[in-house]
Amino acid sequence: MITGAHSILYSRKPEADRAFLRDVLGLSHVDAGEGWLIFGLPPSELAIHPAKRSGAQEFYFLCADVAAFVRRMRRRGHPCDPVQNLSWGRLTRVRLP
Repeated sequence: MITGAHSILYSRKPEADRAFLRDVLGLSHVDAGEGWLIFGLPPSELAIHPAKRSGAQEFYFLCADVAAFVRRMRRRGHPCDPVQNLSWGRLTRVRLP
């Protein structure tokens, strides 16, 4: 039986991106050694979408109030893209450092 999942984001600036997830988004984490942080995630889901070629990845965080999230990110110095109203919900983007 599957008891969990481990996701990996590849980065050209892993230390900066780890600091963003830790300090700006406030994700819980453990240090696996030498600053290698493993982050806890909220409940998750997985979807498979059709594509002309494999390899593209997307990672979404879900929140109850996207406007409040955008305000929080701005206060922390990480502006978000304008919020889009899509058929399946509201979406903004925040880029990793």
